[in-house]
Amino acid sequence: MQSKIEKLKSEMLAELKAAKDEQAIKSVEVKYLGRQGLFNEIMKSLKDLSAEQKQTIGKLANDTKKQLEEAVQKHYATLESDKLSAIAEDEWIDVTVSGNKPIVGHRHLISKFIDDIEAVFAKMGFELAEGPEVEKEFYNFDQLNIPEDHPARDMHDTFWIKNLEKYVLRTHTSPVQIHYMEKHKPPIRVIAVGKTFRKDSDATHSPMFHQLEGLMVDENISMANLKAVMTHALQQILEDETIKTRFRVSYFPFVEPGMEVDCTCPICHGEGKLADGVPCRLCKQCGWLEIAGAGMVHPDVLRNVGCDPEKYTGFAFGMGLERMIMIKYRINHMRLFFENDLRFISQF
Repeated sequence: MQSKIEKLKSEMLAELKAAKDEQAIKSVEVKYLGRQGLFNEIMKSLKDLSAEQKQTIGKLANDTKKQLEEAVQKHYATLESDKLSAIAEDEWIDVTVSGNKPIVGHRHLISKFIDDIEAVFAKMGFELAEGPEVEKEFYNFDQLNIPEDHPARDMHDTFWIKNLEKYVLRTHTSPVQIHYMEKHKPPIRVIAVGKTFRKDSDATHSPMFHQLEGLMVDENISMANLKAVMTHALQQILEDETIKTRFRVSYFPFVEPGMEVDCTCPICHGEGKLADGVPCRLCKQCGWLEIAGAGMVHPDVLRNVGCDPEKYTGFAFGMGLERMIMIKYRINHMRLFFENDLRFISQF
């Protein structure tokens, strides 16, 4: 019996050593130590031995069974340890090595510039007003005193919406004035910033561009107020306290009188040439830049929104933001704003 126990022990340890996975270990464990296992048969045969043999062989059998059970558990543990070691080897990282810095984007130059402009006018007490980009002809033209035969209504200037009668892509942000004045009474002090659409495309024009519109309506508003607001705003936007403005008579249907607003060149400061005598290319040596259209709000526009022109006056102005950005940052082509070239975008 003793030799049989030693033989089974030797055979089980050999098979256990050859087992390479949990299923193989389980099979060996069941074969030898299970209820119907070979070792259990030996335990059952102990009842046929003498009392003296039972004491000796029984102790040997119990000790051997305990050793084999421990061997099985040790083999399970070794297999699990090998698995974890393999995972650690495959997924090993050096935590002391600097990681890869993620590529983080930033706001587009136009969006940042709009934020800056809104901050400038907010400090002067202007609110931000908004309006639809797909606009009714009534608001885009009629309410702004633009007659039916005005060239701006022609197909070669305006994007008309197909299958939607009397709707256009707004050609300016001025309709926002009308929407706002219909819902609010003076005093009014607002700006409108947003996309506008016209059939233009060259180095300084795009079919879609952003425009800033300003409106102030109250009692006793005059050209002096317009000049003060425009001058201060341009000084803040272009970050140059030496900026000066001048007005030239022009025509816009929704203002009377209407004018073009010029400002001194921020590069040559109105001299037309640089300090070393080189001609200024930005202003083409004249010292001034055309920067905006403006004027006193036309009385008919005020009447259209139920505002008494005998009691209230106001001024309005509009400027293209891309042009302002091009001047401030010395950018030579408007298309660069919309090409999504990271070499350009990442500079700002």
